[in-house]
Amino acid sequence: MAALDEPLKKILGGTTAKVLAEHLDLHTVGDLLHHYPRRYAERGELTRLSDLPLDEHVTVVAQVADSRVLKFNGGRGQRLEVTLTDGSGRLRLVFFGKGIHKPHKDLLPGRRAMFAGKVSVFHHKLQLAHPDYELLDGDAEGGADAVSAFAGQLLPIYPACQQMASWKISKAVDAVLPSARDAVDPLPGALRDGRELVPLTEALLKIHRPASKADIAAARDRLKWDEAFVLQVALARRRLAETQLPAVARTSTTGGILDAFDAKLPFTLTDGQLKVSREIFDDLATEHPMHRLLQGEVGSGKAQPLDALVLTPRGFSPMGEMAVGTEVVVPSGELAVVDGVFPQGEREVWRLVLSDGSAVECDDEHLWIVGDGDAGEKVLTTRELRRDLNDPDGRPRWSIAAAVPVDLDDGGDRPLDPYLLGRELAADRDPAARVPGAYRNAPLKDRLAVLRGLLEAGSGPAGAPAVFRAAQRPLAGDLAWLVRSLGGRARLSAVGEGAYDIDVALPEEGGAGFRRTIRAIEYVGRKPVQCISVRHPDHAYVTDHFTVTHNTMVALRAMLGVVDSGGQAAMLAPTEVLAQQHHRSITEMMGELAEGGMLGGAEQGTKVVLLTGSMGAAARRQALLDLVTGEAGIVVGTHALIEDKVQFHDLGLVVVDEQHRFGVEQRDALRGKGKQTPHLLVMTATPIPRTVAMTVFGDLETSVLDQLPAGRSPIATHVVPAKDKPHFLARAWERVREEVAAGHQGYVVCPRIGDEEDAPKGAKKAAGSKGAADQAGSPEDAEEKRPPLAVLDIAGQLAEGPLAGLRVAVLHGRMAPDDKDEVMRRFAAGELDVLVATTVIEVGVNVPNATAMVIMDADRFGVSQLHQLRGRVGRGAAPGLCLLVSEMPEASPARARLAAVAATLDGFELSRIDLEQRREGDVLGQAQSGVRSSLRMLAVIEDEEVIAAAREEATALVTADPELTGYPELRIALSALLDEDREQYLDKG
Repeated sequence: MAALDEPLKKILGGTTAKVLAEHLDLHTVGDLLHHYPRRYAERGELTRLSDLPLDEHVTVVAQVADSRVLKFNGGRGQRLEVTLTDGSGRLRLVFFGKGIHKPHKDLLPGRRAMFAGKVSVFHHKLQLAHPDYELLDGDAEGGADAVSAFAGQLLPIYPACQQMASWKISKAVDAVLPSARDAVDPLPGALRDGRELVPLTEALLKIHRPASKADIAAARDRLKWDEAFVLQVALARRRLAETQLPAVARTSTTGGILDAFDAKLPFTLTDGQLKVSREIFDDLATEHPMHRLLQGEVGSGKAQPLDALVLTPRGFSPMGEMAVGTEVVVPSGELAVVDGVFPQGEREVWRLVLSDGSAVECDDEHLWIVGDGDAGEKVLTTRELRRDLNDPDGRPRWSIAAAVPVDLDDGGDRPLDPYLLGRELAADRDPAARVPGAYRNAPLKDRLAVLRGLLEAGSGPAGAPAVFRAAQRPLAGDLAWLVRSLGGRARLSAVGEGAYDIDVALPEEGGAGFRRTIRAIEYVGRKPVQCISVRHPDHAYVTDHFTVTHNTMVALRAMLGVVDSGGQAAMLAPTEVLAQQHHRSITEMMGELAEGGMLGGAEQGTKVVLLTGSMGAAARRQALLDLVTGEAGIVVGTHALIEDKVQFHDLGLVVVDEQHRFGVEQRDALRGKGKQTPHLLVMTATPIPRTVAMTVFGDLETSVLDQLPAGRSPIATHVVPAKDKPHFLARAWERVREEVAAGHQGYVVCPRIGDEEDAPKGAKKAAGSKGAADQAGSPEDAEEKRPPLAVLDIAGQLAEGPLAGLRVAVLHGRMAPDDKDEVMRRFAAGELDVLVATTVIEVGVNVPNATAMVIMDADRFGVSQLHQLRGRVGRGAAPGLCLLVSEMPEASPARARLAAVAATLDGFELSRIDLEQRREGDVLGQAQSGVRSSLRMLAVIEDEEVIAAAREEATALVTADPELTGYPELRIALSALLDEDREQYLDKG
């Protein structure tokens, strides 16, 4: 048996070995050697008590002045307080619980010792809580040496547990450290030398017993490379194995369902979508299975700010007030309804400045119908226009198409004759004069009459070029508005403080409106934006200043391309709610194309079926039959798709949604249902840093749609410190009531359900029962030991208290399916005001009218989960509000985490924060099933350069020697990385 495979029991004895195995998963000498220190106590220079800095680690030498044991929590807890003095000042030490016994015996009045710890403040006095200490004997010379050694030493602090303290682990490491010389070095010599890395044995010795900070740095550099390189070799071998498997090439065809789908959407793909589409279709056309990760929702919004204006039959309304079903005006003058509203978070916004001085704002992907005088009309993005704005001679190249003037009616009274109103306004010259809204948003003939009255009284006859003289800004703006609403051109020229001349030109009666050129495109800044899709063949609408714009959404293209090639596509979703949502959105977007073989369905359409575990027997039988016969080209389902009974006619593509919720075995089980290995597209809307994509998803090629929304917007997020400031919590409930009073709805989220079987172990233990005193810790620990707040408790308290009178209901995972569906139906229909729920609402719940969310015990949730929950509000036209309620102290890491969530809607930034606050090995272990060893040294956020270099080296090595025949040490390290029963993992398809 190799030295590093020796069981710890033989070296350390049964008791210690058992604790290490059960609580730290350390079984062998090698396991313990790779259990690296988390940090090092760098005691540094001695500090005088009079100079202690707050919140810093210090080392002091002082004499014990007094020592006393105090009780708290009704006598169940006890703490030891020790007062030190060094002649310059005094300092209090505090020890709690079991930790008081040894210092109580050691730190007697008059004893002199060295103490190391972090300075904190309690009751306005400085203190060290549970400091390390070392007693000094009476020998002055020896004492001086001890002080020097103690202060200068780098003491390793190991990841520990309650049953095994760090210093005990350190002693265990001392016992096995000689075995480090037998460690098998997995790095090829050429790589090690080229990267100037120390040998593995030296690295292990230096990481555990460093003589200097340089030792630690050298050891960490080397050990990070071990972890990165071995993992990347495993992933490179899997990628290579994928390329050796046969697959049916799914080549694009013309005249099929994809072309028909595209024909429904006269769109222009963004640059990012064009790139991703090419990558996917190129992969599908090969005879080896595609294996690709797609980050971002499969769709594209071309957005405008929430304060941009959209023309409706009653006049302009803000983009932020658009809702599904809102009627808008399209450029042809017809009316069409909005069939999709898509909040897009905050984006960079640009302003198109037109030749008449008017302007309109949008994001870089927004679409414009433009002409250049030669090639006719084109649909171009703002970005494309910016890159090619002027002709070589400097003149503006592009002009915006004109909208057909339409009758409007805001429903207001128009008691005066429109022509006479215009004359009165022009003659009055009131600086604040405006054209009343009822006359601006009026039928064409009335708007024209108002304009004629204004021009005749303020300049010359209407119908020919005219100038209205010295109008104040409000009236000048209204006059220009009227002109543009009639297809005309109005230019404002400043002629004095707040006064303007307006040059007016109107088209001939019945003639086309004037085109306006794009003079400039200016950067505005970041703004909350939104996009809409319009149910009309033009897919266009009229925005600010009667400017024609264009919009659309696009999805499903890869799945439809596979259906065209004769194959089937399966989408695997993590929950029934999300599967149902995908099925509904796919069928709505495809329309008659999703009704293949059905009466009224399109000739080239296909059938889109849903398969979940809770479906009725008849519906399930029909879905299974449609799959095995090939009648259904697309199936959307949950884990039910993986069951043995599910058979496909010709499965060509597997799309896995929200990959982080599935293991390798699950996606492979579905892929195994193809006659040959189907292509795989993994999607996630959760932003993933590049380094994580190279490790957790390193067996997948990656595509990123980074122009898509990172979060819903606008969502204001605030931390509510319920314990420090209870009136803040009272205000939170007032805000919920205000949202409901405004016609909206809200969520209250709790960490647990609250029924009997949900109670945490030991929660009902009597406060005075045996062990209570032993478990008593510092008062700061009390909050963490309180059971999480529960849905069933909170719902009752709210209904009888701060939310009394509102319609409150509960939703949680242990409710019967019919009951859950009924609650969600009532909430979606607006029959309920507030839903008190667990995280069952985290994914797939879409109620645009819900604008407020209160998350109780928010510190009990992870960063990504809070971000996901927050996305349930702010999905409609109204802004969202998310309140994170916590009773944790302001200076705690939990509160810092909540503050980070409140500070940004950027999902990529939050994913970095989330990963920094968790062990990367946990992330790896969940996603990369079969990996036994967690990452211990490699930090996937900080070590991007190491990971990228290791990936490059590993790919080259595996390409040259797939079986690693020339690298036996690397093979040993690779087998240690993978569980014995998962050896086939590398070769699995």
